[in-house]
Amino acid sequence: MKPTKHNWRTKLHEVIYEADTPSGKAFDLILLVAILASIVLVMLESIKSFDAKYHRFLDIAEWVITILFSIEYVARIISVNKPFKYIFSFYGVIDLLSTIPKYISILLPGTHSLVALRALRLLRVFRILKLARYLGASNQLATAIKASRAKIAVFLFAVLIAATIFGTIMYLVEGEENGFTNIPKSVYWCIVTLTTVGFGDIAPVTPLGQFIATVIMILGYGIIAVPTGIVSAEYTKASGKHKGKLSDEEIEQLESVHLNTQCCVNCLTEQHQDGAEFCYKCGCRLHHDS
Repeated sequence: MKPTKHNWRTKLHEVIYEADTPSGKAFDLILLVAILASIVLVMLESIKSFDAKYHRFLDIAEWVITILFSIEYVARIISVNKPFKYIFSFYGVIDLLSTIPKYISILLPGTHSLVALRALRLLRVFRILKLARYLGASNQLATAIKASRAKIAVFLFAVLIAATIFGTIMYLVEGEENGFTNIPKSVYWCIVTLTTVGFGDIAPVTPLGQFIATVIMILGYGIIAVPTGIVSAEYTKASGKHKGKLSDEEIEQLESVHLNTQCCVNCLTEQHQDGAEFCYKCGCRLHHDS
């Protein structure tokens, strides 16, 4: 395939969609700072005393950030060969939802809080930190959790049965006068106690109720360790499959995933191997020489 002509669109694409170049890294860092600043502004605006004193500043700052995001959204559309693919992609929808709330708030007051959706755009930070290189290890953990899902489901079902039984007993022992007004509320108390959270909004008063609560709390410490043991066993089993058969270097290669921040200008495909020159999906050249 012939290399794509290097023009202002390809340069804009490299700056916006990739973090391998100094300009791309700078763009993503500025974008993340703007997102964080916007979220802080929304939080501060929710404080009535602060908003009453600095409302004009907060409103102007939010408009500045909204206009910047609007320009960025348009730039993302015009810098790709297939704009609709970006518009209807996950990040495309998030970018749109994080831009329009301020405009909608003009027509529909009260929707301004939707700008908190910009927090989802912080997922782009993984492109800068290149945390995707460690997806191999996380995939092993996901496999272990998936393999143990039946055991965990049975365990959770058993805990729910125990919470229902103990909750009903506490309802009979303590009664409405001590805060256990109904069985669902008593089951709620039992779940909170079993998980060792202990909000303290309801507490047994009678000696028998306190004894039962003590038993539940002791059981709670044992219950916490069970899911961890199940997942750990499956994780060890999955990891041990390769030991003794492959070298340490081969095992490390299997557990790592070679990904970079290159994004295809033609089809927007990411997750290319390090050093790749062409998109593995459409064959378009990834790097453009000046």
